[in-house]
Amino acid sequence: MSSHSLSPARAHGLVCGDLQAGATNRITDVAGVTVGHQTVRQGSFRTGFTAVLPHPGNLFLEKLPAGVDVINGFGKSAGLIQVEELGTLETPVLLTNTFAVGTGINALIRRELSVNPDIDRSGGTVNPVVMECNDGYLSDINAMVLREEDAFAALDAASEDFEQGSVGAGTGISAFGFKGGIGSASRVFELGQRGFTLGALVQANFGKPGDLILPDGRKPQPPTGGQTVERGSVIVVLATDVPLESRQLKRVARRAAAGLGRLGAFYGNGSGDIALAFSTAQRLPHTHGSDFIARDILQEEKIDLLFKAVAETTQEAVLNAMIASPAMQGFKGRSRPSLADWLENQAG
Repeated sequence: MSSHSLSPARAHGLVCGDLQAGATNRITDVAGVTVGHQTVRQGSFRTGFTAVLPHPGNLFLEKLPAGVDVINGFGKSAGLIQVEELGTLETPVLLTNTFAVGTGINALIRRELSVNPDIDRSGGTVNPVVMECNDGYLSDINAMVLREEDAFAALDAASEDFEQGSVGAGTGISAFGFKGGIGSASRVFELGQRGFTLGALVQANFGKPGDLILPDGRKPQPPTGGQTVERGSVIVVLATDVPLESRQLKRVARRAAAGLGRLGAFYGNGSGDIALAFSTAQRLPHTHGSDFIARDILQEEKIDLLFKAVAETTQEAVLNAMIASPAMQGFKGRSRPSLADWLENQAG
């Protein structure tokens, strides 16, 4: 049995789409991508940082093409307007809670200054990318417990092997009235007789209770109480080794909405839904001796395969996040049930 067949959703017979999953069915199936968590779970706190490192080198000096799509802009993210304008990613991506975005910004700047001391002197400024979900239902978000050291710990923990569920930035979040979290999925496919991979990582904190639709058509109903309207958020980080330029990556990012829609999401007024996509196929030097850069990019007519992969991986990553998250009690005794428990009760 392959390792990806044991992913949380597939362990319950839930398969999204028909493209082949990668070896581990996670974003780190894209070579060079790593993920790390720092989880703070004590007292009234259920929070943390999750870090996505797009490649193991110096990302400021060797940027990656990137694109972003804001599906619904109720959010407090940082760095997205420069990604939109310049089409490049030059720091790791940090995910966290709403009130720790500033902490994440400072941590990324300090990290980059430690390895690139000429930043803002002779090397130009750096654009830290931090995105967030509000974990205030299960965690005392107003205490602002997260520190820069927590962000550093998530960055330092980055590896190809990482946990899903209630870890890092997914510790205290909810989805469709159940416990949410961090989830991931990947797909492999061929283009031009070459093998490629696309992976997704989600911070799933969205969805109106009762609206979740499983791939087999079932609609799980969580116990009543707590959230009754769509006020959550979802962050989708997409990585691929297909050579794409930033405009194409924005188009790829936009298709995350297709995967979210399959789950029953409608992007409510108070929901912050953002997708960021990057390609590892070619690094773009911060400084170079030529006025021009040669680029290898995918023919536009072949991009539909990536759109399909994005929809499938986003859908499955959210289910993996939820199923990997056990029931949790948190701030003020509030609780969220586990989708895994619902599925097991149905099977019994």
